[in-house]
Amino acid sequence: MTAKPGFWDDNQAAQAVLREISVHKKWVESHGKIAADLNDIEELLDIASPDDSSADAKELQKALDEFVRELERFEFSALLSGPDDHRDAILTIHPGAGGTESQDWADMLFRMYNRWVERRNFTARLMDYQPGEEAGLKSATIEVKGEFAYGFLKAESGVHRLVRISPFDANARRHTSFASVHVYPVVRGNLDIEMKEDDLRIDTYRSSGAGGQHVNKTSSAVRITHIPTGIVVTCQSERSQHKNKDAALTVLKSRLYQLKKEEEAQKMEKYEKTKKKIEWGSQIRSYVFHPYNMVKDHRTSVETGDVQGVMDGNIDRFIEAYLADPNLNDNLSPLKQEGCTKDL
Repeated sequence: MTAKPGFWDDNQAAQAVLREISVHKKWVESHGKIAADLNDIEELLDIASPDDSSADAKELQKALDEFVRELERFEFSALLSGPDDHRDAILTIHPGAGGTESQDWADMLFRMYNRWVERRNFTARLMDYQPGEEAGLKSATIEVKGEFAYGFLKAESGVHRLVRISPFDANARRHTSFASVHVYPVVRGNLDIEMKEDDLRIDTYRSSGAGGQHVNKTSSAVRITHIPTGIVVTCQSERSQHKNKDAALTVLKSRLYQLKKEEEAQKMEKYEKTKKKIEWGSQIRSYVFHPYNMVKDHRTSVETGDVQGVMDGNIDRFIEAYLADPNLNDNLSPLKQEGCTKDL
C-alpha cells in the first residue's frame, strides 16, 4: 500500500494520519489477541483433565486468569473509543470570582494536574501562565501529551469547588472558592477547521513572570483573538515569537474544533440531556478541607476522604467512574458501541 501523491508534502498532516492509523492498528491487534487467547483456552478445555490438581488444570486456570485481566483491559479501552480520545489535550484553568482566594485555588488545581501527568508518565508543556497579583494564578494553559490524554482529561472539564479555612483571612473564616477547567483535544493536520487570516487579530507583548531576561525584555509573547467567536488565546512559554505564534494557533484551532463539536452536539440535544453546563453554581466536584476532609464528584457520587492524595494527582477514581457512566460518556451509548464493534 503506497501513499497518495503529495501525502508527505505536509509533514504535520501526514504525521496526524499516521497517528490515526496507529490507534486503529492497536484496536485490531488487541481484538486479535483476545480472539486467539480464547481459542487457546478452548483447546486447553478439550484436553484438560477433570482432576483439579493436574498440570493441565493448573495451566488452564492460569490462562483463564490472564484472559480475564486482558479482557478487562480491553473493556476499559472501549471507554476511550471516541474519535478524539486518542489525541493529546490542552487544559486551561481559570479562577472564579473571589480574587486571591480563587486564584490560589486555581494554582492548587494546576499543581494537581501536573502531578497527575507525572503519575501517568505523560508530559506537560506549559503554554501560558499568568500569575495572580498576590498569590495563585489568573490563567494557565498546559498541553498534555500521552496516549489517550484527551480521553482521560475530558472528564475534568467543568467547575471545581473548594471549601476551606482561608490562609488569606486574618479571622480564619471558612471560604468557598471556584475555578473552571476546560479541556480540548489537540488537533493538527488538515481538519475541517477554517481560520481566515482576516478573522485573526494578533498582538505581541512582553512576557510576564519567570522566563529569563530574554523572555521578559522582548515582545515574544503572542495573543491571538478570533474575531467571529471572540475566543482569545495566549502563549508566552517560548523564547521565539514565531514559536509562540505557532503554539497559540494550535490552541486556537483546538478550541474552534471543540466549539464545532459542541454546536453539533447541541443540535442533536445531547449535552442538554446528559451533561451539566460548565457554569458557576453547577460544579462537577467539591473539595472540602473543613470542617471534614472529603472530595466528591457530583456527577458519579464517587467520593474519598484522602484529600491530600487527590491534591497530589490521584484522581483516576473520578476519571474512571466518569468514563464508565453511559449517561456521561457518549462513547457508551448503544450507537457508539455498535460503531466500535463494527470498526473492530
